[in-house]
Amino acid sequence: MANHKSSVKRIRQTASRRLHNRYYAKTMRNAVRKLRATTDKAAATELLPKVQKMLDKLAKNNIIHKNKAANIKSGVMTHINKLA
Repeated sequence: MANHKSSVKRIRQTASRRLHNRYYAKTMRNAVRKLRATTDKAAATELLPKVQKMLDKLAKNNIIHKNKAANIKSGVMTHINKLA
C-alpha cells in the first residue's frame, strides 16, 4: 500500500483516467471495425470524417500514439478506395 498522501491520490487519479481512456479507445476501435466491415462506398465515405475526427482527438490527448492514428487513417482510406 502507498505510504504518502500524494501517492494515494495518484493511484486514484490513474485508475479513473485509465477507465476514461479505455472507454474512448474501445469506442474508437469499434468505430474503425464498423467502417472496415462496410462494403458500401457511400456509407463508408459518410462514416470516414467521424472516425478521422475521433482518431485525431485521441492522438491529441495522448490516448493513442499519433503514428498509430495516422496508420489507422491510412488503412481506412485504402479500404475505402478499394471499394467499388
